[in-house]
Amino acid sequence: MTQSLPADIARLPYRLGVGMMLLNGEGLVFVGRRIDQRTESWQMPQGGIDKGEEPRQTALRELREETGTDRAEILRESRDWLTYDLPPELVANVWHGRYRGQRQKWFLLRFTGHDADIDIATAHPEFDAWRWVAVADLPRLIIPFKRPLYDQVLAEFGPALARL
Repeated sequence: MTQSLPADIARLPYRLGVGMMLLNGEGLVFVGRRIDQRTESWQMPQGGIDKGEEPRQTALRELREETGTDRAEILRESRDWLTYDLPPELVANVWHGRYRGQRQKWFLLRFTGHDADIDIATAHPEFDAWRWVAVADLPRLIIPFKRPLYDQVLAEFGPALARL
């Protein structure tokens, strides 16, 4: 697919995936800077669900693959699947043009390790830098087309975050 028309894009399915909001002991959120972007693009860890895999299982696998650590415990799972659409100009290039965006189950996790346990130099790195940020800073750091998704994640986990 070299160029997609809006009607063609609307017929494409969503890729199934997960997202993880990883909190440290100070209530800050892990974000990684995308290695494949020309602009300053930060995001929370996320990834696709493999065939036969359950979302919770995927979340822990993807966390390990993207951050180099599995030192975390799941606190909450989103009630619903949340979606985001790729901008039309990216559809042909991302995932070989097979998907319009992602449909994700999100997980809130508590980091149980130390910063030294995080190693983004994994076998297939997605990030070239990482840091802990305040929850309120997430929307301004995220690539614009994912901001509505992050707003949904924050609305979903907001009550739990307030109690932590």
